[in-house]
Order: sequence, then structure tokens, then C-alpha cells
Amino acid sequence: MTTTAPLAADLLVEARWIVPVQPHGVVLEGHAVVVDADRIVAVLPAAEARARYAPREHVVLGEHALIPGLVNAHTHNPMTLMRGLADDVPFMRWLKEYVWPAEAKVMGGEFVRDGVELAIAEMIRGGTTCCNENYFFPDVQAATYRRHGFRALVGLPVIEFPTPWAASPDEYFDKALAVHDTLRDDPLVGTSLAPHAPYTVSDASFERVRMLSDQLELPVHLHLHETADEVEESRRDHGVRPFARIKRLGLVNDHLIAVHMTQLTEGEIADCAEHGVSVVHNVESNLKLISGFCPAEALRQAGVNLAIGTDGCASNNDLDLFGEMRTAALVGKMVARDAAALDAASVLRAATMGSATALGWGDRIGSIEPGKQADLVAVRLDEIETQPIYNVVSQLIYVAGRHNVSDVWIAGVRKLAARVLVDVDTSAILEKTRRWRERIASA
Repeated sequence: MTTTAPLAADLLVEARWIVPVQPHGVVLEGHAVVVDADRIVAVLPAAEARARYAPREHVVLGEHALIPGLVNAHTHNPMTLMRGLADDVPFMRWLKEYVWPAEAKVMGGEFVRDGVELAIAEMIRGGTTCCNENYFFPDVQAATYRRHGFRALVGLPVIEFPTPWAASPDEYFDKALAVHDTLRDDPLVGTSLAPHAPYTVSDASFERVRMLSDQLELPVHLHLHETADEVEESRRDHGVRPFARIKRLGLVNDHLIAVHMTQLTEGEIADCAEHGVSVVHNVESNLKLISGFCPAEALRQAGVNLAIGTDGCASNNDLDLFGEMRTAALVGKMVARDAAALDAASVLRAATMGSATALGWGDRIGSIEPGKQADLVAVRLDEIETQPIYNVVSQLIYVAGRHNVSDVWIAGVRKLAARVLVDVDTSAILEKTRRWRERIASA
């Protein structure tokens, strides 16, 4: 009788519970995930996995839930260095009197690099393994994400006024194409087009964005219908609501990542569903700046792909997707006037598969399935604050927090081990952060 030799693999992770996200709402108990190189090769009962595979590393997580890495679908990560700079002020005052003046004084490659490094450390400790970035100096952002092995979609900024990154619309587009070309085949870092907002981008620039998005098959990452004032300004200046304007310009399609979307009609929701638009829900930032309420459950019920983001630390003030999921679920119920709205499994899906789909990466991340990249997060659930457990997915959304994240892998590479960041000099990050605080506070 011949016996089959165990198959080699890089990593075998056993967990008390595995929440694959696809199929929706499923929880696997006593299972394991097998990883080789950067990919998941099998999800199967733990005993069967031990018999079939001979992994180089075997991790047993006895009282943990293993989930896909969380995907932050809208961030401004260099602004982590502005955390708490301007709190408790209205949106346009916050933007025009605090954020833009501060950026004008300190924005540059060094600021972007150090802010992204601080954000990466925070995101990993909170179970986030991928982000959708929207800021200036995308070349520096990309280099920093690549150096730390963090997955990111880097926005190529387009705005009408000059910044330290570019002086004119032509320069924004020229630099965007140059950065895109350098990242064309990168396994972890990709690009999107990131026109800032309808009130800062001209029709001519939007038309160039649409043309490049079509030619290069790039997502378009856009703040849209963020506030009631934005809508009224568009009616005054363009004769139509912002959504109607960008639809007229050909940008309402499955490349569009529409961020905030707090001011929507039933017709606009139907248009999003019909044309494959993804909507990013930034509930805590919207609450803090009283921007409005995204009708997240109505969008979900209409079939719109719903994603979740934190926005930047200057307005949130953190990159905590566990907190964002809980707030989204609670506020979503109140907005919909329905206790069953935005249930736990749907919110977890929005922060994983929904966000991955928005970025155009739903085929590679967002769920724990064979063939996908091994972006994995272990959440410890055996502590006083997380017991007893009746429903694991509900516990993840309504009880657990980022402090319960114990272990993180990105593309099969360990990034967090028992709450300790791997190959990250936290002392250096904190020292640079202190220096930036002194510089920004005195500017």
C-alpha cells in the first residue's frame, strides 16, 4: 500500500473560527487556511489540513476568528500627521482655514513618507491590510507602501489649483501618467485617477480623467455629494447636481469609486446600481463634520456595491475599521429606521469584499478563498470583553475592536505577530511624528 507524501506549503493557519466572507455569512469552525508563496491554496478542516500538508510554518489560533484583511476604501494617509489639528469646526472652515493652510506650509515628499509610515503601522495593528489612498506625491506614497510590503491603490491627484506636487492641470496629468507607468506591474501597489471633487475640478479635467480611465482601465476615486452645500453650489454654477454633472461627462460607470454620497435621490441610487458605481461609506468622518448621512442600506438594497473607509485622520481621527464597521451598522439602522438594516455580515462584507471590489481587486483579495492573495487577520475573542460568544460575526462587529487583532499577514508575509509589528521600527516612527507635531504646531 502506497501513501501519498504530504504536500509542501509555506504556512498553515488553524483557527477556532474562519469567516471567509464568501459565501456570505458563513462561519467555518475548526478549519485551517493553507498558504503557499503569496496565495491561499486550500481552506479545509484542520485535521485534514494537517494530514495533507507539511507547512514550513504552522500557526494555531485556538480562540481566534480568522477573517480576510480589512480594506480601507478611502484614506488620506499622509494626513495622519494632522490627527487632531482642527477638531469641532464645520467642514468648509475645517478645510479652508486649517487643513489647506497647514498643507501649504509642510506638504512635501518627507511629510508624505512619514505620514504614510505612521498610517501603515496603525492600519496593520488594526487589521487593515489594504487601503485606497488619495493624496499628493503619489510617487512617494507608492515607494513607502512598497518598502513596507503593504497593499495600496494610490490615487493620482487632479485638482485645478497649484500645490507642491504640480502647478497646472497639464502637470498633474503628466505626473499621473509617469507614476502609473512605474507601477504598471507591481504586485502590491496599483493606481487610480483621483480628481479631488466636483467643486475643485473643471469639466475639461473631468473629460481627460474619463478618457484616461477608459484607455488605461483605471478606477476613478472621487469625493462626491459629500455635503448639501456642495450640491447647492453645483446647481448654482453648473445648473445641475454634481452627480448629474459627472454623469453628463461620462464618469458614472463601473470605474467610479464615489466617496461619501450623503445627499442622494432615489434616482441617483438607481443610477449607481445600473451603472456599477461603488460607494464608499465614511460614516464617522461624515458624523464629525456633520456632512450628512449616506443612505447605506438603501444603496445595498438597490444592489450598489458598498465599501467602507475611514477618511483621513484629520477628520476621523483614526484609521480604525473595526470602529467604522460598528458605527456604520448602528447609524445605518437609524437612517433606515430598521433594526435589521446593515446587519453584521453585510457590514463585514462591505469592509472586505465590497471595498476590494470597489478598488477593482475583488478577484485577488477581500475573502478567504483558494487562489486569492493571503491577506489574513486573526482576531482574539477569548477575553473578558468578548465573552460569551453566540454569533461570531456579530461579535466581530459589535464587540471586538482593533485591540483584539493579534496577527496579520499580507500576501502571505507576517506583518503582526501576537500584537507586535514585524520589521517596523516603532521608536523611529514615533520620534518622527513628534518632530512633525512640533513643526506643524509652530507653522
